[in-house]
Amino acid sequence: MQTLLIQIQDSYMQQFMNFVKESHSNITVSKDKNLEIDPYFYERKKDLEQIIEDSENGTMEMLSQEQYEKEMKIFFKDLNANANL
Repeated sequence: MQTLLIQIQDSYMQQFMNFVKESHSNITVSKDKNLEIDPYFYERKKDLEQIIEDSENGTMEMLSQEQYEKEMKIFFKDLNANANL
């Protein structure tokens, strides 16, 4: 079995569903709840999986709590300075 993403114009949806129902009993049509909630679900999932892999294999730089706090202080200081421009 293969899964495909098919985008259908709203105005053609009923005709498409009728075509599938009448012509192809071996096609299953279902809505993906993940895409209803978040249209970018699978892109975000792929990005998150890559982040996890990078952190586990050491290709992503990880900061210590001390480094993080220092970087955030600098960030907020710069943010406040630029907000007053």
